[in-house]
Formats: sequence, structure tokens, C-alpha cells
Amino acid sequence: MSFSLPQTYLIGLSGLLLIIAILVGRQFFKVRKDEIELVKLEKSNSNQSKNAENLYELASVQLRKRLYPQAIISLKEALKSLKEEPTEAKAIIENALGFALAAQDNFKEAVIHYQKAIVAKEEYPVALNNLAFAKQKLSQEEEAILLYKKVLNLDPKNKTAKRQLEKVQKRQQNSSSNIIYKKGF
Repeated sequence: MSFSLPQTYLIGLSGLLLIIAILVGRQFFKVRKDEIELVKLEKSNSNQSKNAENLYELASVQLRKRLYPQAIISLKEALKSLKEEPTEAKAIIENALGFALAAQDNFKEAVIHYQKAIVAKEEYPVALNNLAFAKQKLSQEEEAILLYKKVLNLDPKNKTAKRQLEKVQKRQQNSSSNIIYKKGF
């Protein structure tokens, strides 16, 4: 069976449009699910709940929707309402709070919450990665390198830490070679 050029073009175009439609549909349903969940949580008064789990769940949806100021409020309330939950719960909430603050370019305060998350759960690669990134943004690259190396000791396959470590080291090499070049060495 032989296809002519226009038939091949139409088949290819139809296939491409089908793939695009599937991707757009998946994204639409994902966003819609988050919106429905957010409305459901707000109607159930999760934002005025004293249950840390409900507040964290609300904040998670707010973070996915990029409602960072609201998520910060929810996460701070969740921290206040932590009672007999395991320290891992505190670590997760502190990390999420740091993430929300970092998303608003408040890296100094984010560092504080990432450090609290690491105190609550010492070997927490996600919080360590986030802390390293915040240190990077605050131009504390030596500390960032040490943190990325610590993540790689915990999780040698961590792609984020590998990529960021290479990026920071490359930037340091470039800046040191620029200094040498400017001094005329």
C-alpha cells in the first residue's frame, strides 16, 4: 500500500493533533481536579481547621495552584497545630513552607524553614536540595556545594543534586578564571 505525499502529510498532521489533544486534555483534567479539590477543602473549612493534616492538604493544593501567600498561611497554621504527629510530618511541612517562601524569592526565610526540616528529619534529600538551592540564590555557593554533595551521599542517583552541583562548580570555575584573566595572570 503506497501513500501519496498529501496522504502522508494528513496522517502525520492527524497524529500530531491527536497527541496535542491528549496532552492538553490531561493538563485540563489535572487543573480541574486541583480546582475541585481546592473548592472542596475550602468548603469543608480546612483553612480554619486545627488539624495539621487538613491544613497541609489545603496548602499542597494551594502550592500546586501557585497560591503561595495562601499556602504560607495554611502551612504556618499547620505547624502551630502539630501535636503528636511524628517529626517527619513537621519536616514535610517545614520543607513545604520553605518552598512557598522561596517561590516568592524570600530565600533568607526559606533557608530557616529548610534547616528546621532537616533538624526534624536529618536525612531528607528534598529539603537538603532545596536548602542548597536557596543558598545558591543567596550567593553562598560553597555551602550549596557541600549540601549537594551530602544529598549525593544519601542518594547517589539524585539527578537534581548532580545537575545543580555541576552548574555551581562550572560557575565557580568560570568566575575564578575571569578573575585570573582580569588580573592579567
